[in-house]
Amino acid sequence: MVPSKESLSFQVMVLVNTGTDFESKNTNGISHFLEHLCFKGTKKRSSNLEITQVLDNVGGSYNAFTSDEITGYWAKVASKDKNLALDIVSDIYLNSQFPEKEIEKEKGVIIEEINMYRDIPQYYIWDLWHKLLYGNQPAGWSTLGVKQNIKKFRREDFLKYHLNQYRSKSTLVVISGNFHKKEIIEKIKNGFENMSQGERQNKIGTKEKQNSPQVLLEEKKTDQAHLLLGVRGINLFDKRRYALDILDAVFDGGMSGILFQTVREKLGAAYYISSIVSYNTDYGFWAVKAGIDNNRLETILEAILKEWKRLKISLLAPKEITKAKNYLYGKIALSMENVHEVANDLSYQELLKKKIETPQEYLQKIKKITVSDLRKVAQDLLIPQHLNLSLISPYKDKEKLIKILKKNF
Repeated sequence: MVPSKESLSFQVMVLVNTGTDFESKNTNGISHFLEHLCFKGTKKRSSNLEITQVLDNVGGSYNAFTSDEITGYWAKVASKDKNLALDIVSDIYLNSQFPEKEIEKEKGVIIEEINMYRDIPQYYIWDLWHKLLYGNQPAGWSTLGVKQNIKKFRREDFLKYHLNQYRSKSTLVVISGNFHKKEIIEKIKNGFENMSQGERQNKIGTKEKQNSPQVLLEEKKTDQAHLLLGVRGINLFDKRRYALDILDAVFDGGMSGILFQTVREKLGAAYYISSIVSYNTDYGFWAVKAGIDNNRLETILEAILKEWKRLKISLLAPKEITKAKNYLYGKIALSMENVHEVANDLSYQELLKKKIETPQEYLQKIKKITVSDLRKVAQDLLIPQHLNLSLISPYKDKEKLIKILKKNF
């Protein structure tokens, strides 16, 4: 719970520790499909309209999401409507009926969602990236699933998955905004009293093996080359993540960061470019995502790799480290202005780590990181045998790309 008397709004979010990483080959896509179906009718509200109209009538915002390890349902309303939001979110989470007719209709919706993602390179590049890094295991599969699975899912599949995964010890109810704690606790107890007890089924651990640079190239006629270039990283529990966060802030700390200045300002070769550090419970990565000039692909890859290599070879200047630490401090300070964003961050920690690190504790650890710590994590992670490139472009010469990765890293 993250209360704020000054807030005019109230948000309830229910998270379950399940997602794509908990699926099998035959059930890939079921987590996301089930999330859709939770808006199709409950015992109390028989249709999508009965669920959505009451929230629309009070100007509420609501949605759901599915990721590798978390599925979530949320509603945000004016504080006076908090009981309504809590009732609806708990209802769709616990009491969805998964009507056969709605399942058949939603198959078409999800297949079109898959088609949409395939047509948008900025989205589809992520599927290629996960496939390249993790291959034929849950971490390498698309959250949306594959069409053959979507077409064959039946009501019994959703009932079984919901029973196995949506259980008390894998569920977290998150409340933020303007509310009275004692009153809300009672409401939560009443709303979730009939929930299935115990643990959800565990996921299979992610296996990683790579001995040389890899490229996954999807030839497509595009005006830009869309890419993800990066290395295997560390998981959520690795203590080196504080140093990695600082390195990433040096590399991509806003418009004055190395990445933006090199590729956009000096080379003038990209509109969107950024780096991403991702931490899951048993894997992670550090990558650059960009849309760049097709004709200058090789030059830009070499430029990015050169800057990453510098982080590994050369000691960072004190002013670069200070700027990066200040950047992280400022970003956290700004994020704490939004009570719901604070709640989101703390809830993810609680669900995945079973432990909350406050922003103050995090910043204390950031403050203690030294130049030697930064150089060590750069040397640990920025290694040629863990380098990967996924690419959507008319470019055809995969072998040449592999040579560029080997030569410049």
